Amino acid sequence: MKRNLFSLLLTLAGLSASAQQIIPYSYSQYQKLNKSLYSKDTRFHTSLRPTIGDDTTIVRQLDSLSMIGTDRVRNPWATRKLFNEHLVEINKEDFSVYLDFLPDFQIGRDTEHKITTWLNTRGYQVGGTIGKKFSFYTSGFENQSRFNNYLTNYINSIGVIPGMVNDKFGANKNTKDWAYATAVVNFTPNKFFSFTLGHDKNFVGDGYRSMLLSDVSASYPFFKIVTTLGNVKYMTMWAQFQDPLSQQFSYDNGFRKKWGAFHYLDWNVNNRLSLGFFDSIIWQDADATGKRGFDVSYLNPVIFLRTVEGMNGSPDNALIGFTGKYKLLNNLTVYGQWAIDEFTAKEVFSNKGYWGNKFAYQLGVKGFDAFKVAGLNYLAEFNMARPFTYSQRTSLLNYGNYAEALAHPMGANFREVLTIWNYQYNKWAFSAQANYARYGLDNGQNVGKDINEPYDTRTGQYGYKTGGGLKTNFMYLDGRVSYVLNPKYNLRLELGGIYRQEKNSLSNDKTTMVTFGLRSTFRNIYQDF
Repeated sequence: MKRNLFSLLLTLAGLSASAQQIIPYSYSQYQKLNKSLYSKDTRFHTSLRPTIGDDTTIVRQLDSLSMIGTDRVRNPWATRKLFNEHLVEINKEDFSVYLDFLPDFQIGRDTEHKITTWLNTRGYQVGGTIGKKFSFYTSGFENQSRFNNYLTNYINSIGVIPGMVNDKFGANKNTKDWAYATAVVNFTPNKFFSFTLGHDKNFVGDGYRSMLLSDVSASYPFFKIVTTLGNVKYMTMWAQFQDPLSQQFSYDNGFRKKWGAFHYLDWNVNNRLSLGFFDSIIWQDADATGKRGFDVSYLNPVIFLRTVEGMNGSPDNALIGFTGKYKLLNNLTVYGQWAIDEFTAKEVFSNKGYWGNKFAYQLGVKGFDAFKVAGLNYLAEFNMARPFTYSQRTSLLNYGNYAEALAHPMGANFREVLTIWNYQYNKWAFSAQANYARYGLDNGQNVGKDINEPYDTRTGQYGYKTGGGLKTNFMYLDGRVSYVLNPKYNLRLELGGIYRQEKNSLSNDKTTMVTFGLRSTFRNIYQDF
């Protein structure tokens, strides 16, 4: 069964069955794989994404979509290229390559603020394999856009397009202009080891959000080693992040840098139960005098990072976490995460709201064939982060990258519940999402929501409750209907609607908008915050 599913996956990508394929991560696409990944009859490592595809890891269940309208004999070349194939596709015995043009053209209307929105993106993707052990993938995008009101305000506040790069035009213009690219090269010498060098994003967890490591922030350079031993998969990664909020040493040096080291062990105890153990360290790059930089103490791929940080007597930012999933029913899986930034047991049980009790957790359910409807995938999830979680003395040490969170996009000091559903019938795709959150905004004092604010600017030691500060209610509704033109790169016509409300005692900001466009790619673009 594993081999058959993987063969179908490679057919979708246009690669030979002997190669290792790089599978870019997109939550909406991965959710369609629920039936393969979360059935009690399978045992996959589902919490480490994106994945390098082989018959012992994540595989896709998109065979029915990839075959729709395929007729290589009778369909003319132009029809096949538009609806069924990559723009360029070469498959030889010792190498394979594909290339696509990736458009994302949208127009919409923010009716509450009377703004006509638009997006003009021209992109590309190139992927392939060399022999049986090397694979590569790269993509690039040139973009101009007029965003709705709340996204424009967000971009102007930090100078960064969500999940991408800095805004070229700056806060003085409503039109935004940016470009970004990703690139990944993988070497898999045998069934035990996989080495990946890339400039991209990573994700740890089984949910839509991750409280440990998510794909919310911009892409970053990393080197990753993944070891597979039976039912255990172990990841070690070193990465470099940027901090545009800190003052630059000089124009030539660019944005200030910081480093991260990450370990994650995922153990499939049996077909139903999986447990995971996570740790990370963030430390700032060289200061103005040129000291420190990359710390070789964190090079050991199997050592417990928190212990080394303590032995060094260093001021670095350590975080540990745990993950778990249990397939309660054949089509229902319970999953969760626990992240601990700082923890003082006596203060937790004293119930005084000590600021230094910095932790977050997640609990969710997900599955497939809801209400006995084949292909109806679902997720329901609860997330919570205490005040000051992920924050540090400076943004150069916090758990963030490019002014955004490495974990949850809301930062900290919040509770959130959300649900996501999707369904596909032939080439018609339907999705629906609803988020509700309560959080505390800063109102003249640091209450621990903004992870870029130094935690030593707080006004006290006690009295910090989750949601404290300017109490704010958040609601987000998103519905989309798509007609898939070419499943190879998710080329589709898409009609979407969004309703967002952020309400507190000082303001009531609403956004109601409709969008329509010709879209492609499998990338995540978050706007539900």
